[in-house]
Amino acid sequence: MESRQLKALEIAATSRITQSGDVWLVPAQSSGTKYTVCLSPFSCSCPDFEKRQQACKHLLAVLELIQHNATGQAIPVVEPVRKPTYKQEWHEYNLAQVNEKSKLLSLLHELCKNVEEPVQTMGRPRASMADIIFAACLKTYGGISGRRTQSDLREALQHGYISKPLHYNTISKYLEMKELTPYLKELIIESSLPLKTVEADFAVDSSGFSTVQFKRWFQAKYGKDQSIEKREWIKVHLMCGVKTNIVTSVEISDAHAGDSPYFRPLVEATSRNFVMQEVSADKAYSSSKNLQLVLVKQAMPYIDFKSNSNATDKRQSATWKRMYNFYQYNQERFMRNYHKRSNVETTFSMIKAKFGERLRSKTTVAQTNEVLCKILCHNLCCVIQSMYELGIDVDFSAA
Repeated sequence: MESRQLKALEIAATSRITQSGDVWLVPAQSSGTKYTVCLSPFSCSCPDFEKRQQACKHLLAVLELIQHNATGQAIPVVEPVRKPTYKQEWHEYNLAQVNEKSKLLSLLHELCKNVEEPVQTMGRPRASMADIIFAACLKTYGGISGRRTQSDLREALQHGYISKPLHYNTISKYLEMKELTPYLKELIIESSLPLKTVEADFAVDSSGFSTVQFKRWFQAKYGKDQSIEKREWIKVHLMCGVKTNIVTSVEISDAHAGDSPYFRPLVEATSRNFVMQEVSADKAYSSSKNLQLVLVKQAMPYIDFKSNSNATDKRQSATWKRMYNFYQYNQERFMRNYHKRSNVETTFSMIKAKFGERLRSKTTVAQTNEVLCKILCHNLCCVIQSMYELGIDVDFSAA
């Protein structure tokens, strides 16, 4: 018996379904909402029916109630359908958390040793790019100011993680360099490689990180112009593995950039290092080109379709129509795999909760580099967790 039928029996047996003329009011299982069900023609006001245009659990519950009332039989009591739960490996989790900082500094140092220093032909000697990246990530991981990070940097110098002392103004100055951005993006990719044997299913999405700056504009209200201030923000587009939440590729854009154009660079960057089996994304990425790209990579795209999608649309390609038909006639399978996409939202939540959702830097370049430092620290934390829980061996120095 399908899950919708089981849930329908549960609703019919335990909920108070009322009839008003040709309309049935069916209470929701998870809230106080009541959905309107009609039998001629079949319809329900719940989001599931509006999306699928097929019988939902509320409509099935009404049909079960009518059938049992007609036969005089009692509705069978079924066990409630429970979501699967997953046991937390607390011993390994605790070990990873207790040793996270020391492991992170060691792994970050190994990563930074692979950084190729830019050639300098003139001017005063620059600080080492490896030292700058290490210091910026250490500052980001600690979540404190550059001044208060100085004691941590002195300890890092004693352990040989950096080659010489760095002033806090030096760290801030280098964060404003465009040359730093490609280094950080490459290190994010390198930090994900230990998990390439673990991850095969990926999810794509974007999210905003607010800045310290405010933007002012005017809005007409009640016949008067009122000044309104809101924080500016930058947009982060990333692809992550759905098992460990490791970020495999990232792109940064302005606040109002569209999501779909960034799908290709994310997929291309990930496919160079990972064997992809599935890619999940929401309807913002729904297009023939994106579907075709994932299929070319020999993976299955689980990208949601927009509400006005139509299989007879002559503007769409044969690939798009084939995938739309699969979406229409394999709803259970599609939604089960599509909902892996929620893991990318978990990834953003992890980054923001641990390293902050606001950026302290004032310039666009520095903000970009700062958010990349957050993602690099997040990746290292995911790698450390996998070392303890999955027994992954990590050696960045051999890269």
